[in-house]
Amino acid sequence: MSAHRAPVAAALALATLVAACSGAGDDAAEPTITTTASAGPPVDVKLEGPITGGQRDLPYNAMPLGFEARYGYLEEEFFVSGTATAYTSSAPLTADGAWSVEPDETADYTTRIIARQPEDADDFNGVVLVEWNNVTIGRDSDPDFGFLHPEILGAGYGYLGVSAQRVGVEGGEGRLEVPGVPPEATTPLKEWDPERYRSLHHPGDQFSYDIFSQVGALAEGRAAGTPFEGLAVKAVIALGQSQSASRLVSYVNGVHPLAETYDGFFIHSRGGSGAALGEGPKGSAPAELLVRTDLAEPVLMFETETDLTFLGYLGSRQPDTERIITWEVAGTAHADQSTVTYGIASGSRWSDADIDLTGLCGAANTGPQPEVARAALERLRAWVLDGTTPPRSPRLEAGADGQLVRDADGNVRGGIRTPDVDAPIATLTGQGNPASVFCSLFGQEIPFSAEHLAELYPTHDTYVDLVTMSADDGLDAGFLLETDRDALVEAAAESDVGG
Repeated sequence: MSAHRAPVAAALALATLVAACSGAGDDAAEPTITTTASAGPPVDVKLEGPITGGQRDLPYNAMPLGFEARYGYLEEEFFVSGTATAYTSSAPLTADGAWSVEPDETADYTTRIIARQPEDADDFNGVVLVEWNNVTIGRDSDPDFGFLHPEILGAGYGYLGVSAQRVGVEGGEGRLEVPGVPPEATTPLKEWDPERYRSLHHPGDQFSYDIFSQVGALAEGRAAGTPFEGLAVKAVIALGQSQSASRLVSYVNGVHPLAETYDGFFIHSRGGSGAALGEGPKGSAPAELLVRTDLAEPVLMFETETDLTFLGYLGSRQPDTERIITWEVAGTAHADQSTVTYGIASGSRWSDADIDLTGLCGAANTGPQPEVARAALERLRAWVLDGTTPPRSPRLEAGADGQLVRDADGNVRGGIRTPDVDAPIATLTGQGNPASVFCSLFGQEIPFSAEHLAELYPTHDTYVDLVTMSADDGLDAGFLLETDRDALVEAAAESDVGG
């Protein structure tokens, strides 16, 4: 954990937890237990669970069926209750990210977390990941777990998914419309299972930052009744993708210097700005926003083609520093086919909705985002634990017009390279179907014609050799893990490309 934690306002500390191992709505409680999470005054936080029961007897966005047995993992849901603090600034929030904020109003809350950990404590790798659940379409989702789960579960991480924002709990305005998707697939917790989640209460997104801090303190584990009871937690890393990434940018710039809860940050697919701290002009983040450069903890930002262009990150690019490194990955989209595949596997457990994304948006991007993101997580883990700096990423090439520069096949130049763009069989772009904002996020895959494939790869061995060369380069540079390198080469060898 962080070697030093500054004294902060009461809502930024966590000292007393009341653990209740019961079904939803059971008020029985075990004796109070005490754990020190920071140097500030204590805040009483009630931890209830593991939660069972309800109409469906299942957590919303549970892991896909079979994951627990396949990976040897335990998944449990808990309710967290306490008093959260909002933040305000006496001056407008600046584009350099060096914000000075202070505690403002407080409100009571009850939200939920999903905990995932190895069944065998000896398999735990010492790091807990805390994901800020995404609520872009009005429901809780865990996109980073979807991208990263082979590495998270295979390498022995602990994991907490946090229902940090109001719309995912209570519903309401602020969701992105998804044409053609039935409402049951975008349902907030209290509508999805009113019996299981009836006690939840979220006072508003201005309190989400402190809720995220308090849950991060829970992730330190050790004390009886906490999700990671008895585990030797060495570090806690915050994750957030898409809208959640924008909230993490604001969290890092304003709240983290006070809370010092997290030991590192994986900011995945942010746009050009951050999220609002609160209402009014002084709570709004600038349209172009950097991550503050005076941090003690590492930040790894991961950007796709869509993020640079459609979401405006190009205007907020910043040089790498000793504590901030950005990876830009060629051939990737903000969301992609892997997002769809995981979402269907997970969603089949808690929704009967039949969603045909291909019919809605066309062929989604199938690029290398999951493979490179898993390598990014491993590099960040080493950076946090032993100070090993991740490799620096080449930048995607962009013209003066703000558009990405592409080769003759339509694939972008520059950035982190993989076989998908070095030995391509399709155009992979972050430019999605403009039929809707939702579809625009998924990029496109445009397969090459048989004639063009024959020109590029006169023999099957030619194709396999080029894939192998690119995959080896990615492995050597630190942008691929060995398991993903091997899988890419094996897939090429089993394909019918070439000849």
